[in-house]
Amino acid sequence: MPKMTDAASETGADRSERINNEVRNPAWKKPPRRIESAECITCDSCVRSCPAEFGAIFDSGLRVVIVPELCSGCPKCVAVCPVDCIYVDDEYQSTGHDMWNLVRSNEQMPR
Repeated sequence: MPKMTDAASETGADRSERINNEVRNPAWKKPPRRIESAECITCDSCVRSCPAEFGAIFDSGLRVVIVPELCSGCPKCVAVCPVDCIYVDDEYQSTGHDMWNLVRSNEQMPR
């Protein structure tokens, strides 16, 4: 996995840098969120509520997914979820290449 440069980690790295480097901002103190797929009704309320500077939630066909490297842990998605299926993810794993490909393809589309 690519590493963030010292300069990027000092500035907190913006979203595009986090996408390019596939790493989470080390300055974020809160753990990322995760969506429990078995409970999710795929309403996309969380996708619409995620602040653009994070843009961490993606509709991946039949599932809605939070990319932990892009998620600051803010509670905006939790507040709008009608079925309370979004949880703190203290044990998150690195995002796989297929999901990063989806993230990068979405970057080409206007928000």
